Amino acid sequence: MKQLNQEQAKRITDRVIAFSKADECNVSIQGNRTGNIRFARNSVSTAGLTEDMQLAVRVAFGKRVGTAVINEFDDKSLEKAVRRAEELARLAPENPEFVPSVSKQDYLTTKTFMSSTAGIDPDYRAEVAAAAIGAARAKKLVTAGFFTDNSSFACIANSKGVFGFQEFTDLSFTCTARTEDGRGSGWVTRSAVDARRFNAREAADIAIDKALRSVDAKALEPGRYTVILEPAATSEILGNMFSSLGARAADEGRSFLAKKGGGNRLGEKLFDEQVNIWADPWNPDVPVAPWDNNTMIARKRTDIVKNGRIASLGYSPYWAQKTGNQATASHGNMIMAGGTKSLEELVAGTKKGIVVTRTWYIRMVDPQSLLITGLTRDGTFYVENGKIKHPVKNFRFNESPVTILNNIDELGKPEVIGGDEAPFQMVLPPMKVRDFNFTSLSDAV
Repeated sequence: MKQLNQEQAKRITDRVIAFSKADECNVSIQGNRTGNIRFARNSVSTAGLTEDMQLAVRVAFGKRVGTAVINEFDDKSLEKAVRRAEELARLAPENPEFVPSVSKQDYLTTKTFMSSTAGIDPDYRAEVAAAAIGAARAKKLVTAGFFTDNSSFACIANSKGVFGFQEFTDLSFTCTARTEDGRGSGWVTRSAVDARRFNAREAADIAIDKALRSVDAKALEPGRYTVILEPAATSEILGNMFSSLGARAADEGRSFLAKKGGGNRLGEKLFDEQVNIWADPWNPDVPVAPWDNNTMIARKRTDIVKNGRIASLGYSPYWAQKTGNQATASHGNMIMAGGTKSLEELVAGTKKGIVVTRTWYIRMVDPQSLLITGLTRDGTFYVENGKIKHPVKNFRFNESPVTILNNIDELGKPEVIGGDEAPFQMVLPPMKVRDFNFTSLSDAV
């Protein structure tokens, strides 16, 4: 299916809005072209290309809202979708939290499209798989992985003058390498907007090296240890916290940001002073759309944690109206400041500790404190006197990202983490953290 350019998308949204007889009308169009290749047991198992495009129209009569979605774009189909949305709106009960759509916004274009990624073809995907498979076979390892590349566009518009159009590209890659006897396992993930910043062989070599080094893991007693967490190991843990930064949940006493007796903890110091986190749609490593797709509010650079203090909270249009605050756009990315040291340099400065490649099977234990449980996997190593001494058996852990960010000893050089494993596009540093709570052993490799 052919992707639309800005002029074509504008023509369609104008037609939809013109068809509408409702008090307000919102339109969004999304199209994508996604290629993939999957391999397992050192052989390609599936490969393909999917293309899709759809339009959603949402209308409101007063506080009654209706939505219809189509994937046909002739005038008859567009008008039919509008009429269906209006019919549903008239039948719907009033939404007590309805807030009118935003007026015209200024969207500053972000650099989310790269021709290098848009040009990825089947030969490129095959070379990615071949690089990993060939390197694994040479070391007598078995590998599995998944590579996807995506070219897409998004368009939003409403009857109050809003219009935005943006093109996107991205790629993601995960690879697991294991010894033939299953005693060693390594893993790696990569994500990028620009294919020129991705090297399949470099990524696969990391998984292969970890697999070879993780054979004959020794058991360590569970307990509290200094850990060196790779960015991939913290992405899902911190993602739980990043998803809990809304003002409403805090004001209503439902999050770790709730203050005893009522209110929220905006401005309070909750983390180590080294912790600085912000969102920035124009970040060159993880650029995102300049608008929130749900509310159409323009995004901006926003400090979230500043020197350990909560610098901002997210306000939905309804909660902003109710509390007298300004509504905010959702954050499309999360960026955490770090230092200049590599993972290897953090290891070299550690007397005793454990390196964690990856955390997995994360589950919430207590939403109020963000206490979670999960497992390490695919490369867990014991460090002594600045050197990795031997692999260790995997652990189950019980920890909170709030505690982790209070126990930081040192931060390394940030890296891009994204794709299917993370709830946001992120830039995160490796972290050396004290008193990490390992509660039991896991025999799984």
